Amino acid sequence: MTDEPTAQTTGLSPATTAVTAGRPEHRPDAPLNTPITMASTYVAGGDLEYGRYANPTWTAFEDALGALEGGRCLAFSSGLAAVSTVLDLVGQGAKVVAPHHAYHGSIAQLADLESRGRLSALLVDTSDTDAVVAACDDAALVWIESPTNPALELADIAAITEAAHDAGAYVVVDNTFATPLLQRPLDLGVDVVVHSATKFLAGHSDAVLGAIVTRDDQLHDVLKQRRDMVGAIPGTLEAWLALRGLRTLHLRVERAQANAQALVERLRGHRQVQEVRYPGFGAVVSVVVDGADRADLLTRTTSTWVHATSLGGVESTFERRRRWRTEAATIPEGLVRMSVGIEDVDDLWADLEQALDKLP
Repeated sequence: MTDEPTAQTTGLSPATTAVTAGRPEHRPDAPLNTPITMASTYVAGGDLEYGRYANPTWTAFEDALGALEGGRCLAFSSGLAAVSTVLDLVGQGAKVVAPHHAYHGSIAQLADLESRGRLSALLVDTSDTDAVVAACDDAALVWIESPTNPALELADIAAITEAAHDAGAYVVVDNTFATPLLQRPLDLGVDVVVHSATKFLAGHSDAVLGAIVTRDDQLHDVLKQRRDMVGAIPGTLEAWLALRGLRTLHLRVERAQANAQALVERLRGHRQVQEVRYPGFGAVVSVVVDGADRADLLTRTTSTWVHATSLGGVESTFERRRRWRTEAATIPEGLVRMSVGIEDVDDLWADLEQALDKLP
């Protein structure tokens, strides 16, 4: 029946949208949650046709994230699959401007494409707006992270977007760290938003998923065609888990951000911490201690904090980023990226403090 009421998202707050978007229609005996549809093949004659083209479970997640970001969403098998799909649209030999500090997977893809002559990559300090604006000349694409990973630098998204558009370039923002609750790049004129939904959106360290959101219908259709052709589609269970996680995004972000802000103040007062990097919002904090050995020791002497490379889950995780050879050489050897979870903040601090106190 087409006249049954459905969950409305227009004009609702982000918190309400996170709970209500992507639900089945409100009718007697309808499930509150979109079921997991395990199907590779559909009966012909409808809109789905084949499992590589669409799935009702993906669609529910896409509807919800699209409503939060203010655009149309496409889900992908991973954040890197989403990144790769966007970069695949860059013309042969065209110029891409990107942060010199960013998710190493994105930078690695740019380096690989450049080594094969597919494009030209210019890495810049995106916190230097004048430098980014100057770099936009002749660019086909400007890639922004704000905050950057793991340096946590901020970019003037609106100013850079205006300059990029004046130069004829598209603008992409990786919004993984901020989430649509803290920043909506499409409202600032950006063309495409990319997410590693594995992180804060899914939020429970149990699903690998990516997403792209845009308001440009033509661009959406081109990106979907690329997903269909390449087959970078999400798993049905992963999409369902991510949607379930999205329902509590506002609660998790609120708690994790409050924890992060409290920890920042305490970390700044500890004798072993040389520098604290925090953009003022979100749940990711980077601290610098004296050297790689101390940073490694810090990550090995906690019980509540977990030494792990991913982030954005309900649990607090951290790692020394330069343990990865692909990390930018301009990141200090002693930098530890911390993803603050939703545990009790006093427990988190007690665990950190005892570990910091043990450093030589």
